[in-house]
Amino acid sequence: MALGKIKADTLEHSTSGSVDTKYVVEGSNKVWCNINGTSTIATRDSLNISSISDTNTGRYSFSFTSSMNDTNYLAAYSNDYNDAVGTLYQYDGEIFSRATGSHGIASWNDSTYQDQDYVQSFIWGDLA
Repeated sequence: MALGKIKADTLEHSTSGSVDTKYVVEGSNKVWCNINGTSTIATRDSLNISSISDTNTGRYSFSFTSSMNDTNYLAAYSNDYNDAVGTLYQYDGEIFSRATGSHGIASWNDSTYQDQDYVQSFIWGDLA
């Protein structure tokens, strides 16, 4: 059985109007990941992630299953930590080591790198 293709310039909903397909292709997340960043790190859920690594205290690396077209993609992150009594803390951080097939996240409290309970990464851009 041969596989076919659907080609469309717009998608139309029966009651909500239509949208140009470029907004679906270009405006969708291409990579995202939610990990437990403490103790033994583990992926909670993800899209287009082949592996994660704990590279050092407060530093994580995410490898993509399908590479991005170039390193000019939009990368965003979020991280937070819950203490023993359930108080939520959000810390500073940054995206580092941006490559077409991976990137890293670093998080810190004041000037000290710190592991986080929740580390999330989101990527928008064109796949290779």
